[in-house]
Amino acid sequence: MDNATRTGSLQISGVTKMFGTFRAVNAVDLDIQKGEFLTLLGPSGSGKTTLLMMIAGFLDISKGDIALDGASIADVPAEQRNFGMVFQGYALFPHMSVRDNIGYALSVRKRPDAEIRARVDEMLDLVQLTEFAARKPGQLSGGQQQRVALARALCFAPPVLLLDEPLGALDKKLRVEVQEQLKDIHRRVGTTFIYVTHDQEEALSMSDRIVIMRDGAIEQVGTPTELYERPATQFAASFLGKSNFIEQKGQIHALRPEKIDLRTGRGHPDARSHGVIRSITYFGSMQRIIVATEAGEIEVDIDVWRNTETLSEGADVDLLWSEDAAVPLQDGGGD
Repeated sequence: MDNATRTGSLQISGVTKMFGTFRAVNAVDLDIQKGEFLTLLGPSGSGKTTLLMMIAGFLDISKGDIALDGASIADVPAEQRNFGMVFQGYALFPHMSVRDNIGYALSVRKRPDAEIRARVDEMLDLVQLTEFAARKPGQLSGGQQQRVALARALCFAPPVLLLDEPLGALDKKLRVEVQEQLKDIHRRVGTTFIYVTHDQEEALSMSDRIVIMRDGAIEQVGTPTELYERPATQFAASFLGKSNFIEQKGQIHALRPEKIDLRTGRGHPDARSHGVIRSITYFGSMQRIIVATEAGEIEVDIDVWRNTETLSEGADVDLLWSEDAAVPLQDGGGD
């Protein structure tokens, strides 16, 4: 298949994957736009990696179809799809230099040496590793190795790049740094990225759209803002960020902890609930307050810099929030 004729849009139609009698992916419909950074997010067993492996061609589809730019690729072998792949384990060749690792895909495609050198130089600049070109992977940090793997996957200009938990082996601080680099690289190359993770912060910070998966099916699809501000179900609300679940007018609503104001004492005219502070946890810029109410515990997140209340465990408090702060849920009761 010729990369030059493909734009990188994918159409996933009714895709199902069975392992014996176990339905790992169940009738998934999803359109992925050219140049989009789309993240498949969900807990272990949700079907996100299985779906990615079917897109890659490493797993056969039990039912349904996957099309690239409108043409089915369901029967196209993985190596002929020419998709880039980046895994958590890097999979770099330890005996090869950074330069040779990055250019490997072009070498096996028998591209001219001059073309390979020029393209590898471009990739080294893209991932900011030019000065490390002669080093072996064992001489690099984990974050640098991951950038080599990314450059290698992009070197042959694939229409789609598939990334399966690529930052899972990195510590938290390094993960954040590489997330920013990865987002910048995506912006610069314009390749369609399909990213698998169970890390909600990672999904929120990098994605154009997020697909929340549960038990092999799509729970909800939307932009990070749409999913965070307007979750449709309790699962979506609890998996993407933290939520309090409260009943209003016979309907269960999701209420984000940072959208609640807290006042010491009782009797505030705009109070919607009241209770007693059970615990206070300090996170530097933010305090997490757990308030025991008649309806159960409610979590409140307060920016330390703007808090004017003197808070202590055991204190009586009123809780306030605006009418539209609590989002009604589709699976949240009612008549």
